[in-house]
Amino acid sequence: MLVLKDLMKQHGIEQTEVAAAAAVSQPAVSQLINHGIWPKRRPEEVRQKIMTFLASRGLGEELSRAFDEVLTAEPASTSVPQQANNEEDENMLLAKQVLNPVTKKQFGIFRDPFADDAMQSSEDVFTTPDIRYVREALYQTARFGGFMAVIGESGAGKSTLRRDLIERIHRENAPVIVIEPYIIAMEDNDNKGKTLKAASIAEAIINTIAPLENVKRSQEARFRQLHRVLKDSSNAGYSHVLVIEEAHSLPLPTLKHLKRFFELEHGFKKLLSIVLIGQPELAMKLSERNQEVREVVQRCEVVELLPLDTELERFLTFKFERAGKPITDVLDNTAVDAIRARLSNNIGGRRGVVSLLYPLAVSNLVIAAMNMAAQLGVPVVNADVIKAV
Repeated sequence: MLVLKDLMKQHGIEQTEVAAAAAVSQPAVSQLINHGIWPKRRPEEVRQKIMTFLASRGLGEELSRAFDEVLTAEPASTSVPQQANNEEDENMLLAKQVLNPVTKKQFGIFRDPFADDAMQSSEDVFTTPDIRYVREALYQTARFGGFMAVIGESGAGKSTLRRDLIERIHRENAPVIVIEPYIIAMEDNDNKGKTLKAASIAEAIINTIAPLENVKRSQEARFRQLHRVLKDSSNAGYSHVLVIEEAHSLPLPTLKHLKRFFELEHGFKKLLSIVLIGQPELAMKLSERNQEVREVVQRCEVVELLPLDTELERFLTFKFERAGKPITDVLDNTAVDAIRARLSNNIGGRRGVVSLLYPLAVSNLVIAAMNMAAQLGVPVVNADVIKAV
């Protein structure tokens, strides 16, 4: 721990203030003051910015010892995973990047190969064996029934797979009605936002399947109406799939109620399939150890979107070819390994290497490197440019 931590307490200075002044993340400040771990990039610049900020807050002679260490009984070995966590925070906090005009001119590329609007059809969706499995599992669930959860880190491609599912249903003219409740203000408790409750899900189903019907006000009448419209639509030959994005923000009571939606039947036929799409927090809620939702866990298939890892070079090649540009015109043979090293953290112990090679993180890093290469006049992105971003 640094003396800086005590000085901040004495002068009422928050970590968020120091982070803003030094232009680093709050976790980076936490690692610095608690463990003496400096950010890997521009540590001297960070130090100077913090000193200037502290001086502006009235610190005088104390500044000379602000970065001295305070002796504690904490084992030194704990610094290794802490440093890895700090690196992970920095890598994942890379802001959204866009191609500068000078970059487009230098590389002869006129649209962002990684942008959402670059995906005009299913042919623009990059696939690996794992992604193909998830795509097919989603379609089979929507078409023939099931209860599944797709879990992945931010930027892993979850929303892309949802759009691909809906586009495939339309393309194949499949008799499937997709129900997507609005989740704009959804949170897992009413203090932070609005929880998505069973009554709202029922209303979304009724409005999607039978838009001309008025939703009943009483709970009993509404759920009877829900069951009726599902049976009528099923008799007409349609299947129904409820798709909930950001499902990690679902409260536990709603997760329990989804099991009851899933059990709505007409004879032997299930009337509603369910697809949950969310971040790793959803996996924690659907853990076998969580007794509160054990009935859901026993019925829900959980699939995880993995990092690109060995598919990184093929992903980059695919994206640039879809934009009409060979990868060799943009990245040299050292750049791919540098990207892999930059977005992989070796934290030791049982967890080994933690990979952050998800499409969004990769695209932000590559676009930033292309902009830097154009700014420096480097003809193609190489390992040195990747390391300097």
